[in-house]
Amino acid sequence: AVVSTQSTGNDALKSIYNAEKRGKRQVMIRPSSKVIIKCLTGMRKHGYIDEFEVVDDHRAGKIVVMLNGRLNKCGVISPRFDECVSDIEKWTTNLLPSRQFGKLVLTTSSGIMDLEEDRRY
Repeated sequence: AVVSTQSTGNDALKSIYNAEKRGKRQVMIRPSSKVIIKCLTGMRKHGYIDEFEVVDDHRAGKIVVMLNGRLNKCGVISPRFDECVSDIEKWTTNLLPSRQFGKLVLTTSSGIMDLEEDRRY
């Protein structure tokens, strides 16, 4: 039986979170996408995951992610909301546990970036 998913990004982050919760050292994500790869790059840059490897199987692709135990929670906000730059502060106060803790990754018209990069843009 073929199971189609609604959100590949949500499935990827949910499987990373579940594997992290169970204490796994690595997790395989499928299918792969450019958005997931950009998000994982940001997570690696901030030290939430160790490294990841994209496996090209001539289909939808797979990603093997090495976990390091530093991730508390990750997820996707769905549906994607159109927000002004001034409204993003409201989202950060609602979603993140404190001011100096956590990262918010945004998809913008100029690419996928975290909140600090977005403020500099």
